[in-house]
Amino acid sequence: MVVIRLSRGGAKKRPFFNIVATDSRSRRDGRFIERLGFYNPVASGAEESFRIKEDRLTYWQGVGAQLSPTVERLVKQGGKKAAA
Repeated sequence: MVVIRLSRGGAKKRPFFNIVATDSRSRRDGRFIERLGFYNPVASGAEESFRIKEDRLTYWQGVGAQLSPTVERLVKQGGKKAAA
């Protein structure tokens, strides 16, 4: 099953997450199918903290991919700020 979830990057104490479509059996930071966007929880000032490709998200959901609870929350919160 394909799931859309966060994959952690960044340094210690400076998290950065990629939003990826991946097989549910693969590791959190392992192999993925497609990178759909990013989430930066420590963004400050004018920095962009969240971006997702709406058209690709719609495609993956259309073919049966499930959103993780965290990604679902981010999409709901940042829906107006999402960019293609």
